[in-house]
Amino acid sequence: MERVSPAHLRRTPVQRRSAERLARILHACAELLDETGYEALSTRAVAARAGVPIGSVYRFFGNKRALADALAHRNLDTYAERIGGRLGGLSAGDWRGVLDAVLDEYLAMKRTVPGFALIDFGHRIPVGAPARGANHRVADRLAELLAAHLDRPADAELRRAILISVEAADALLQLAFRVEPAGDEEIVAETRGLLRAYLAGVLD
Repeated sequence: MERVSPAHLRRTPVQRRSAERLARILHACAELLDETGYEALSTRAVAARAGVPIGSVYRFFGNKRALADALAHRNLDTYAERIGGRLGGLSAGDWRGVLDAVLDEYLAMKRTVPGFALIDFGHRIPVGAPARGANHRVADRLAELLAAHLDRPADAELRRAILISVEAADALLQLAFRVEPAGDEEIVAETRGLLRAYLAGVLD
């Protein structure tokens, strides 16, 4: 079942049928983003792909920008859940294992999740534009996950270090996917090494 924050919907689905319709709308939007890009996307096309009346789209979203925003927040929730699912297999205090999970899950979503390459966790319209505010949201979620795993407070020092890491990784991984559609493995490896070296000074 899709979970989207009520803050990003005109109306929150109450019944299962309505929630399933919302899920179809979001999935259709993600598929069309990959196929046509953002500029050619329309709410009418999303409705047609989802097999719902156009009024169903507008019941939840005012325009295609709102659809993209909901996808971005859904992606962040999914990303955090995927990372959290891997933390149980890591020993307490293993921040390097957490870093690997953070990078690996991002790469997996980038390569496989519909619409993620264009939207990921925030607006990148046009393609490559800065995701305003998105990196702060990502850093906050990751800081909470890491703090819980390391059994330490998510204090200002940790949050700053995670934000710097997120900003650096964002820029370098964008480069990796510009160089190679599936992500240049050498740039990915350099990114992993850079982050390990930086975070060692904070977390060791």
